[in-house]
This record gives sequence, structure tokens and C-alpha cells, in this order.
Amino acid sequence: MDPVIIVGAGPVGLALSLALAAQGVPSVVLDETSGKEEPRPARSVVLRADMAALVERLGCATVRDEGLRWVGWRGTRGRRPTRQVAFGLGLGGTEEWSEDPAEPAVPAAPLHIPQHALARGLRDAVAREPLVRLVTDARLDTVEQDRTGVTAHTRGPAGTWWRGSHLVGCDGARSTVRKLLGVRFPGRTAVERHAVAALRTELPWPGESLLHRQPPWRGVGEEVTARPLPDGVWRIDWLLPPRGDLVTPDALVTRIRETLAGWCEGTTPPYELLDTGVHTLHHRLARRWRVDRVLLAGEAAHLLGAVGTQGLDEGLRDVDNLSWKLGLVWHRAAPDALLDSYQSERRRAVAARLRAADQALPVLRGGGGLRTYLPGVTRAHDALLADGHLGRGPLGASPAHPHSPLAAPFTEGMIPVGTPLGAPVEDVRVTAPDDTTVRLRDRLGQARFLVLLVAPGTGVWERRHWRTAGLMPRLEEAAEALPVASEVLVTDAYPGAPAHAVLLVRPDGHLVAAFAGVRPEELHAAADAARGSAPAEDGAEDSGGDSDGDEGRAGSRTEGKDKRGEKTRKREKKERGQEREQGDARGAEEGRRGPGAGPERPVPAEVPAPAEAVVGHDRTADVH
Repeated sequence: MDPVIIVGAGPVGLALSLALAAQGVPSVVLDETSGKEEPRPARSVVLRADMAALVERLGCATVRDEGLRWVGWRGTRGRRPTRQVAFGLGLGGTEEWSEDPAEPAVPAAPLHIPQHALARGLRDAVAREPLVRLVTDARLDTVEQDRTGVTAHTRGPAGTWWRGSHLVGCDGARSTVRKLLGVRFPGRTAVERHAVAALRTELPWPGESLLHRQPPWRGVGEEVTARPLPDGVWRIDWLLPPRGDLVTPDALVTRIRETLAGWCEGTTPPYELLDTGVHTLHHRLARRWRVDRVLLAGEAAHLLGAVGTQGLDEGLRDVDNLSWKLGLVWHRAAPDALLDSYQSERRRAVAARLRAADQALPVLRGGGGLRTYLPGVTRAHDALLADGHLGRGPLGASPAHPHSPLAAPFTEGMIPVGTPLGAPVEDVRVTAPDDTTVRLRDRLGQARFLVLLVAPGTGVWERRHWRTAGLMPRLEEAAEALPVASEVLVTDAYPGAPAHAVLLVRPDGHLVAAFAGVRPEELHAAADAARGSAPAEDGAEDSGGDSDGDEGRAGSRTEGKDKRGEKTRKREKKERGQEREQGDARGAEEGRRGPGAGPERPVPAEVPAPAEAVVGHDRTADVH
């Protein structure tokens, strides 16, 4: 079968190629640059703990070697501290929850890393992966689709035609793929502007990030952010007026000196200026993220970044959502309609994020008015802005998909747990089939669903004593009969879950359903729905509809209904009935592989040659 063509070799495109390779899917990455990039310390990214773990699972060594996990975050208004948060330096969970009630819960630390270091680490991982072929100096100029695949033509020294099963445009804000598809990209320009400097110095709060609103020093501006990097380097951002003058080098040096002096008791400490720049943030949302066999991801599909939101973090969430779905479709273990849910889920989530930011901007940046003097208003504004920086609330929390077309049908055996349906599961400790104790997050991203049993006390027993006792034999039999590949894991406890609860988790870590005990038929139906086999309800909305004019209001409109024909629906219904009737017989024939493993993975007719290890050039954030 033909490989997947990925256009764009920035962090999103490289991460997608590695995520597909982890599922045995070959890809060709077309990079329009020479593959070399000048280091820019002032161009850095903040990744939430779950996305940092994703990048590390993909083999990016620079996440640990050249990134920094913050030990804390503090907010200040004027001269008065307003809030301080301590972070856990482990990968932690997506919420503040501790497995040990005697220990206080702390949120997981975000990761701060220069973007060129992240891209270089991903390129090094690509160079070690035989299923990924990286082609430099390959500029896309034509895309053609037919019923069996996609053909793309590139210009350059090695200009040629490329054939793939699907094509994913990860080519940034000025996406050629999006333009060739004729997909509109409405939104707003210059939502925020920031002057940025990367410098090496000592500040009074090593390892902590700072958001300082209304600093009491002349000429600094209304808001300053300081984020630490390794080796004593800090990235400092100054919010600029919407239509202010150009920032000259002299004016920027003045800002640096006054800001450092204000933070260090009136004396400017020694500093080494490494890099400077001005970042302009835009908010845009592509109307469509899928056109038949061509899809969009990263900044080709969305631009955001104001009031603390993180654009690249959202691009990696696109990768996490799309890769397992594209992997199942490529291996013919799921219907093509599964790819529709990528647009539905991710576009809806980004539209909600943009809507929240759009609503917050007038409140946070408007200033003045009687509302400023009302009791509690200032604290509420500070808390709203802090959410974006801390990865909480509508501006920053990990997205959930409660209205996904992949939602499991309701059954009597379903129970509520601490994680809402469609939300990311907690990163609890689990016992794996090889008797090792790992984090749940370590088992994600392999194109297999996770079946998690909550069994108190098993953490202190040897697995050989309980793997054949109690619910385990029946649970493993039920997991083998699923219509998708799966893995059974066991945990001592899960927030809000009673003993013997069974959780079904998607490959990207989102909760499909939770059941009271082992219920094979209900578990099968939930897994079948989560792989896209269950027809969507008539009138189901897409991921957020139009984004015309104001991308914030775009999240509530309907872009289309499920377009699968009646024949497809009847055929899939018949196939599901046959699978349920023949499940036991297939399980006996297939043994441990189970009917849920799908067809054997086809060996690509021509395995791509490994790419050379070269320094990366990021093209995913040409426009900020």
C-alpha cells in the first residue's frame, strides 16, 4: 500500500511521521527547505505535560536534554503577588489528583524548549526511523486525488511525482496544501503583538515562570512574561500596544534594563542578550480540515496563541488525534469514515479555544470603565489570564470530546468515573502484560485501545497470582473479541472509579466508556463505535462550523451531516452483526491475537530509505 504523504517538515509534520511509523505506516515527508535552520533562542514553545510526553515517546531526545520543566509559576500585579503555583517535575496527570491521599496533589510541569531544538530532536528521530523518508528541497505545486490515493508533484532539484494513500498538509500558516484545496482560512489578524528577547541572566525566582501585569516601571508596558530555559536563559515577552510604533533596538534594550532592574531591587544585573524579535499573533480557523484523502493539521488548519494559549501544543494534539485514526484506516482495520471524526473533534476543540480567547481579549485588554473598580473584577481577570498560561479552563485545559461521533452508545452497564466521557484519562500507574509497572500514558499511541481494570490491592501482589483469577480471564477474553487491537492493563485505583470498574481508552488517551464489571457485549459495542463503525446520528454537528469573520463564534455552526450512503450503513450494520455472532468462533481460531487485531499489517511494497540526520528548519509558525 502507498505511504502517507506529509507536506511540511516542522515539528507537527515530523511528529506525525513518527506517530504513523509507530503504527507500521510508512510516510514521505516533503520539506521545501534545505533542512537547515539557524538557532533562534527567542523562538520557543511551551508544551503541556501530556504533549511533552507524546514527543518523548516519539523518540525526541532534546525534550529532556534541551528543554526545561518549570518548578513553579507566579503571577504579580503592580508590586503585589497575586498567585503562586508549584509544579510536579514528573510527567504527572492532566488534572490535580494524587494516587496517595497522604500526599498533596500538584499539577504536572509544562515543558519550555527552543523550537529549533525540538525540530532537531524530531529530525534525529526521523533519521533513525526506516518507515519515514524525508525529502528536502521539495516544494509542492500540484495535488490530485482519485478513489485509491493521492498524487502530488514537487518542484526543486529532485522534482517528481509522489503517490500516497493520503496526504496531510502540515505546511504552516501559508499552507500550499490548503490553497490548492481552495479551503478558506478566515479569522483575525494581529490579535496581539509581543516584543521578545532571549537573554542569559539571574532572576530572583530560578526555574519559575512569571506573569507580571501592570509593572510599576515607566516604558515597560502593561504586561511582561518571563519564562526560564536551560543554562540560565530566559525568554521575556512584552505585550505591545495594538497599533504601536516599531520596536527599535535601542527601545528594546531600554525595556530589558528597566524590567531587570524592577525585578532585582533597582539594579540591572549582568546579562547576555542572545536573540530578539517581534511576534505577531493571528487567530484563524480553516473551514474544512478534510477534503477526501487530503487533511490539514497544525498551523495549516488553525492559528492561535493570544492570552497564553499555545499554538504548537494544539498542533501536536492534531497529531495525537489523527495518527491512530489514519493508522487504522491505512491498515483497513476501520472504515474511511473514521477520518471524519478528526475534523469533527479537533476543529470543534480549537474553535472553542478560539472562542474563549476572543471573548477574553476585550475583558483583559480593553481596560478602563467602571467594571475595573468593581470588587473582585481584577482578581477574576488575573485568574482568567492565568488559566491560559497554566493549561486550565477554557483557555488552556486539555480538550475533551463529549459530543464526538465516536461516542459509545449508552448502556445500562455504564458508570460515571472521575473523568468525563471523551476527556483525557488520568496518567495513573498500571501493570502491563509484561509484569512491569508503568504510567498509563506510556502505553498510548500504538493504534490499540486500552482496557483498564480497577483492581485494588493488585499492586502488592505478583501478577502470576491474580492474572488467572477473578475477573481477569473473562476480561482478557472480552478484550480479544473486540473489533480493534487492544491491551489489558490493571491499576490499583482510578479517581471516582469503584473496584472492578472497566475503562475503555482510545489510543490517544481519551475515555470511551466505563463499565461496572466485565460486560463483553457492551465493551464490544463501545469499541466498535470508537473505531467509526457506528453510523452518526442524523443532524450531528461537525467540529465547529464556519469561522467567517470571527473565529470565536465559529464553534456553534453545523458544517455537514454524515455523508456515508445508505448502502454503506447497511453493509457495516450487517458486518457488525456477523462479527458479534461469530466472535467466539474467531477467538478460538485466532488464539491470543484475537479478532480485534484486524488484518495483518501489510508490508509496504517499497520501504522508504531512512533520511539523513540533518538540522531541522521549522515552517509551522511562519506567522505568529
